[in-house]
Amino acid sequence: MNFKHCRQVCRCVREERIIIHCDLDAFFASVEILHHGFPEDEPLIIGSDPMQGRGRGIVSTCNYAAREYGVRSAMPISEAWRRCPGHPFGPARFIRGTRSLYSMASRRVMKILRQDSDKFEQASIDEAYLDVTEIVKHDWDEAMALARRLQRSIHAKVGLTASFGIGPTRIIAKMSSEVNKPNGIHRVLPDEISEFFEARSVREVPGIGPKTANVLSEWGVTTMDEAVELGELALARMTSRRFASWLLRVVEGLTSNDVSPLRSRRSIGKERTFSSDQSDHEHVLELLEQLTQTVLEKARTEGIAGRLAEVKIRYTGFETHTHGRSIPVAMDDTDVFLRQVRRLFAENVHQDEKIRLIGFRLGQLEELDSRQTTLDFVDESE
Repeated sequence: MNFKHCRQVCRCVREERIIIHCDLDAFFASVEILHHGFPEDEPLIIGSDPMQGRGRGIVSTCNYAAREYGVRSAMPISEAWRRCPGHPFGPARFIRGTRSLYSMASRRVMKILRQDSDKFEQASIDEAYLDVTEIVKHDWDEAMALARRLQRSIHAKVGLTASFGIGPTRIIAKMSSEVNKPNGIHRVLPDEISEFFEARSVREVPGIGPKTANVLSEWGVTTMDEAVELGELALARMTSRRFASWLLRVVEGLTSNDVSPLRSRRSIGKERTFSSDQSDHEHVLELLEQLTQTVLEKARTEGIAGRLAEVKIRYTGFETHTHGRSIPVAMDDTDVFLRQVRRLFAENVHQDEKIRLIGFRLGQLEELDSRQTTLDFVDESE
């Protein structure tokens, strides 16, 4: 990509960091396959009872074989059955998830990752960021070697595969971990950022989902180099000033490189207690989405954004669980967090239990005036 037409900015003086992003491959399904000894090439769909296509629950997650049929998390279980029927009508195996297995496997993996980093941030049950700058003595080759050692250690000690991305920012590290999935490693050096984004679809950037991609495609922009060549002014006319500024910062390697081991105590949220305990999880998910929209509207009104999405579920008997996932940069976009809560709910809800309360919390907040990476139009890709 020719970045001669890209705006010239006065780069902030900041220390170069080496960030590793670890993403466990098809985590829940892989844990079940490992525990039960299921064939890896057999479509495995985890969720509520499909009742041969008449079930009203949702898909928690699935393995790569099931994804080839178009099955996705948070999809109605009846639709998953239609696309990939279960035995003996089709190739799929439908099972309920085992939360204790996932938690145990996650703790073992995170323990391995935590001990080989300067700063460690668990983004979710199956995802983490590591700042390894000091531990590898600013050596990018040693960072690559470290990722290989971690990958081998996770497989040897836990039996799971993981994909690793290495880069100078959180976004680039996260994107890199998707390049060679599953069980791959990809590194982007600071002087390779321009090449990394060359001809890359805008849809591949975390934070740019279908809505934003459609807006850009209407103007004939489908790749990152096409977006950059237009410049900030033209992009701002298509989308917004903040989006245009953020997009150029992404390709310049100027977005966040901060890995924080602590969650901010500042947060805003909203809960809903049902008058009667709910067994219809599709209905509960709809209400959760409404709560999320309300919280994000409040956040924008107060001029703040956040990185952490947290879902609270209280079951009959007052058993309460919270499940969180952080994104690479602070945002105030509703669609970004709707995608997060759908995934969190689908992957963590106890399919056979009634729900008494549901809630959403936005955490790791930043002031609107101080953040550099909040978008108006984006919604995060899977």
